[in-house]
Amino acid sequence: MIFNTYPLESLTVEQAKELQFRMIECITHNFTGKEILNRGDLGVALDINMPHTTKQAEKAISDFFDVQSAILVRGAGTGAIRWAMISCLSPADTVLIHDAPVYPTTDVTIKNMGLKVICADFNKIEDIKEKVQCNPQINGVLIQHTRQKIDDSYSLQEVIRCIKSERPGLTVIVDDNYAVMKTPKTGVQCGADLSAFSAFKLLGPEGVGCITGKKEFIDKIRSMNYSGGGQVQGHEALDALSGMIYAPVSLAIQAEVIQEVFEYINSGNIKGVKKAYIANAQSKVLLVEFYEDIAAKVLVLAQELGAIPNPVGSESKYEFCPLFYRISGTFRQADPSLEKRMIRINPMRSGAKTIIRILEQSVSSVMRVR
Repeated sequence: MIFNTYPLESLTVEQAKELQFRMIECITHNFTGKEILNRGDLGVALDINMPHTTKQAEKAISDFFDVQSAILVRGAGTGAIRWAMISCLSPADTVLIHDAPVYPTTDVTIKNMGLKVICADFNKIEDIKEKVQCNPQINGVLIQHTRQKIDDSYSLQEVIRCIKSERPGLTVIVDDNYAVMKTPKTGVQCGADLSAFSAFKLLGPEGVGCITGKKEFIDKIRSMNYSGGGQVQGHEALDALSGMIYAPVSLAIQAEVIQEVFEYINSGNIKGVKKAYIANAQSKVLLVEFYEDIAAKVLVLAQELGAIPNPVGSESKYEFCPLFYRISGTFRQADPSLEKRMIRINPMRSGAKTIIRILEQSVSSVMRVR
């Protein structure tokens, strides 16, 4: 079977360098040099009920993305999406989503808020229009920037434009995990009201998420998230900024490596490998399809050769060796048979030679002992 995949446009290294420089520029407008060379304050300062350093970091982030406001929250990407949904949806509201498997942690929030779901095929603009026109009870829209199905092809900007042209006041939330700082624009920059993503996936600290967008919604999140234990502390905010400095170039190099390995595999260089695909599943990765059902055995051997066997935060600061892993849960849901003959490879910080060596040796060993 031949699959058609539609990976998102990646930033070039030159474009990523400009993001790095822009982030530094925004930081220098919000911090003094002395403030950068410390670890920030802690707790709920009396005047703002949060660490001053965190407030400065959030301002630098909002300046960077050119949005009205930004907030750092606990719970990484899952927490960011959850707070974004809570800020503009009420229990039992109706939300429009893509007709595809929902990311599992997002599904938990949908179910626990008692939200009613209406599905539209985001790959078909006419279906979006019809669902919005015929369902005036829709209170909000949730769009995942990256792909939920292997053949997803929709343009985020076109989907948002369609929704806003039909119902300008309809609130649109974009799950920007695995896309922010990899692609030219975030959801808000494409016209959405809120973008939610994980700082942990951008080389930042564990458990910290970020929401950017309209001030009215972010102010509501801030008013609900007032306890000391819920605050992102000053040193964590500085670490989140640090990650956002280094992530763009690192991720752009990663995209280059994916292209290089893709071309090598599809030149027929590895016996037993049928084809490679580039897909956003959810990270931008290589999907490697074998002629036979050997995926599980290849994964075992790849780990012995130095590939990491499971994600930590999916592109966290801890994941520097290549990830050889099963295909994503949403892709498995869409086609369960893929799990036996396909794996995904994320280069992380590794080069093409390392990935090719591990893949060739793993496949060769499996084929030899069959």
